[in-house]
Amino acid sequence: MAVQIPYVREIEFNYGDADEISPLIRRVVAENPSAFTFKGTGTYIIGHGEVAVIDPGPMINAHVEALMRALEGETVSHILITHTHSDHSPAAAPLKKLTGAQTYGYGPHGGGQGEEDGDMDFVPDVEVRHGDIIEGDGWTVECVHTPGHTSNHICFALKEEKALFTGDHVMGWSTSIVSPPDGNMHDYMKSLRLLLERDDEIYWPTHGPAIKDTKTFVKSFIAHREEREASIIAQIKEGRTRIKDMVPVIYAAVDSRLYPAAARSVFAHVLGMIEDGRIVTDGEPRMDAEWRLT
Repeated sequence: MAVQIPYVREIEFNYGDADEISPLIRRVVAENPSAFTFKGTGTYIIGHGEVAVIDPGPMINAHVEALMRALEGETVSHILITHTHSDHSPAAAPLKKLTGAQTYGYGPHGGGQGEEDGDMDFVPDVEVRHGDIIEGDGWTVECVHTPGHTSNHICFALKEEKALFTGDHVMGWSTSIVSPPDGNMHDYMKSLRLLLERDDEIYWPTHGPAIKDTKTFVKSFIAHREEREASIIAQIKEGRTRIKDMVPVIYAAVDSRLYPAAARSVFAHVLGMIEDGRIVTDGEPRMDAEWRLT
């Protein structure tokens, strides 16, 4: 039976300090704020004495040093990686060297060698699969495979607190980027619906604060994606048949610096809609292709 959480408070983004956010969870935030990472990458520490670390974060020496201060006097038994983007997995290497702990993840990065922001160096010591259980001193973690943001994305459920560490699958401040070829919108939507079947009571994303009304939050993400597909159809009907012309209209309220990422997201939607038979293009589907309704 899961232990009732006596308190959960919002994360204080105090760089370099370990913030105790529940009886079994602490969080250290890396100082890498950006339009893609919000206040920075949150690295989670599970347990006391013998602990697991989730997403050690980017290769920032100050962040690794902050983690080691937070871990002083404790033994790291597991290093868990939600996925292989450069703000999540690179610091696993120095943390492993300093602690001797093994790394756990679904597998190496699934994107091509030229993919921007992919951590091509990370290969887990132990490959985990959906439903696998990882146990430590006083804590139990279930692996929940959630492909979509990346093909190797995996969430980790802390059974003692009915808490799910959602990585970038569900973020606490923004929707997730789904960028082909490794990002897949069909998989992402399926992975969102998978969360609706679970009984997790709280989400701890790598970016942003806790999500407490979990099912309502996930349903809003699904609705958002469905609305985005409706917007793409509307753009094609209005004569904007190329992604570069759709993005400034669909994302009019978004910082233009995010337009390249937005274009990748629209492309992911378009590829999914081709599979559904709702739109077509001549020749091979490409970012610069012209789209039309079936």
